[in-house]
Amino acid sequence: MARTKEFDPDAALQRALELFWERGYEATSMADLVAHLGIARASIYATYGGKRELYLKALDRYLQSRDPGVVERLSQPGPALPALRELLDSYIAETLADRRGCMVVNAAVELAPHDRQVARGVHSSWDVLETSLTSALTRARAQGEVPESSDPRAAARLILVVLQGIRVLGRTDPDPGRLRDAAEQVMASLH
Repeated sequence: MARTKEFDPDAALQRALELFWERGYEATSMADLVAHLGIARASIYATYGGKRELYLKALDRYLQSRDPGVVERLSQPGPALPALRELLDSYIAETLADRRGCMVVNAAVELAPHDRQVARGVHSSWDVLETSLTSALTRARAQGEVPESSDPRAAARLILVVLQGIRVLGRTDPDPGRLRDAAEQVMASLH
């Protein structure tokens, strides 16, 4: 007879996400996970497969919760540049409010250089963002918000890099003026 789980695997995964996001992968030990999740080591292994697998599931959950919101925000009908400005402003506000930074950026810096599976998740998230930005900027060009000669894909890549830079700087040097000036320059470059 199979035993029933004495914990909610979904809630435990969310708690693991929070811990990995706060500390990173390397700084989070299995003992930290046991204490933070309130479940036995054996239950973690039986349910998730181990620390790395739990981290990958937590990263995937983070991606699933974040990426659709960006796509939705940038694909709304109407003028595209105000939505883009709102996205830049929201990145700045989130960065200033939460010193954990972005879990995708954290994963990119800590693990992606030597972990292909993490790198795939990071690159997938950045691809979604770049595609959404490119679509919004293509719409902006068609609506006359940006010059006809603009290159939506190149501009999207610039914005992608600036957005990720906002996350990195916000983690180490959360100077609101610096972040807002970068956003202003991005918007000015589009005209």
